[in-house]
Amino acid sequence: MIVVIRQGQNEKQINNLRNWIKSLGLEIHESRGENSLILGLIGDTSKVDIDLIRSLDIVESVMRIQEPYKNANRKFHPEDSIIDVSGHKFGGRHFQYIAGPCSIESEAQIIGIAKAVKAAGATLLRGGAFKPRTSPYSFQGLRADGIELLLKAKAETGMPIVTEIMNINHLDLFRDVDIIQVGARNMQNFELLKELGKTRKPILLKRGLANTIEEWLMSAEYIMSEGNMEVILCERGIRTFEPYTRNTLDLSAIPILKERTHLPVIVDPSHASGLARLVAPMSLAAVGAGADGLIIEVHNQPECALCDGPQSIKPDAFAQLVKKIDIMLPLVGKERD
Repeated sequence: MIVVIRQGQNEKQINNLRNWIKSLGLEIHESRGENSLILGLIGDTSKVDIDLIRSLDIVESVMRIQEPYKNANRKFHPEDSIIDVSGHKFGGRHFQYIAGPCSIESEAQIIGIAKAVKAAGATLLRGGAFKPRTSPYSFQGLRADGIELLLKAKAETGMPIVTEIMNINHLDLFRDVDIIQVGARNMQNFELLKELGKTRKPILLKRGLANTIEEWLMSAEYIMSEGNMEVILCERGIRTFEPYTRNTLDLSAIPILKERTHLPVIVDPSHASGLARLVAPMSLAAVGAGADGLIIEVHNQPECALCDGPQSIKPDAFAQLVKKIDIMLPLVGKERD
């Protein structure tokens, strides 16, 4: 249920309403804009007398919400959420480039790529330390050593870093990571999501391999219900019957999410297609559809990469792509740092 408070109301009256709502065993999520205050009632609102609340002088309107996700719902929070990561903002008019290798392989590799993508326009550095692989015989990442190398690249370039967590037992290793990524395979690892909700770090939540938009938003709700509102959604393609690409990039998810949630939405064109030659056109399409950023896999020697080389582009190709996107951004009402 949503209660919209009239402008210019006495704070004492609003506090009285808050206290009464809480006495009913409900929680309140507040969203204060320039011209409005919205109280989102969370819990079992079936017994709340909507007409009684509507009759109060300080109340402008009341409506029930059918969607099961509350904190992530745009009706609770009409304005776009802006998530600030070390001065780099996601959401609203802001646009960010996240780039780097699929997996961290060596100090020289990650630092070299970090310098190259930063020079090309990337604002955040990605790199996998823990790698969820389909085969147990594939390269599993450098794990804790990989995070140490990623932190060295951060120290060398000043770029905030993004890396994926697979097990909540590893959380201590992520204390200096700027954005913790939840991969597609863990989108519905609810115990992991709840623990991440207790942190105050931004969480990059990727869509599952075959999950609906509502299921994805409910996973965001798990994080937000524990108090962490810093969630960035990432569309990375879904599994369909089409064999020509690794996944099918669901571009329609971007405008749908913009309607239904206030959270920033970015796109991963690398995993979506699995083919380096499709990264550029899919990136341009994502920008046109309203994405708030891109996370792109960049490797200096894709043919030698230990993980996902076929979908990685080289630094010079990334630089050319950034130039094209920068031309598009004003057309879609976006700007980058």
